[in-house]
Formats: sequence, structure tokens, C-alpha cells
Amino acid sequence: MKTNIQFVQMPTSETMESYVHEKLDKFYKKYDWVIKSDVFFKKENDPKGKGKICDIELSVPGPKIYATSNEKNYEMAFKETLSDLERQLKKRKQDMKPYM
Repeated sequence: MKTNIQFVQMPTSETMESYVHEKLDKFYKKYDWVIKSDVFFKKENDPKGKGKICDIELSVPGPKIYATSNEKNYEMAFKETLSDLERQLKKRKQDMKPYM
């Protein structure tokens, strides 16, 4: 599986990249039909304390799956986005028809 991680208008973080790769490797083992993932980390000026945004787009058979979340830190935003994607993938897996 190919993973593309981008930090938009902010410095890159090696620890965050390794964290994302670790979590996505487990994710790929569970859903082996995922082709590729694009992960975007963005920072937004938010007076409420949030503003750490994580967007993930998965290339799967059929239409792409997309999720985003806005949290207090990037780890929480990534976890929330990943759980949203997992929910979508479970639904997609139920609709998939195996070929005989």
C-alpha cells in the first residue's frame, strides 16, 4: 500500500509520520483491498482551541473515500478521521459482491 503524507503550510514531523505509518499498516492488514492513502495535516487559526485538521483520502475499488476531523492535536484528529474511515469501509465491504 502506498501512503502519501503532506503537511500543509507547516513543518514536517518525523514522529507524526512514523505514527501515521504504524497506524495505517494495521489498518491495511484489516482492509487489504485499500489501494492508496493520502493524509493531509493542516493548521487553522481557531479561537476555540481546536484548529488541528487531518484529512485522509483512500483509494479503493469504486469511488474514493474521504474523511476529515478538527481536534485539539494532530493525534486526536488522525484517530477520529481513521475511525470515520473505518465506519465507511465497513459499510462499503458489506456492499461489495465477491466474484465466483
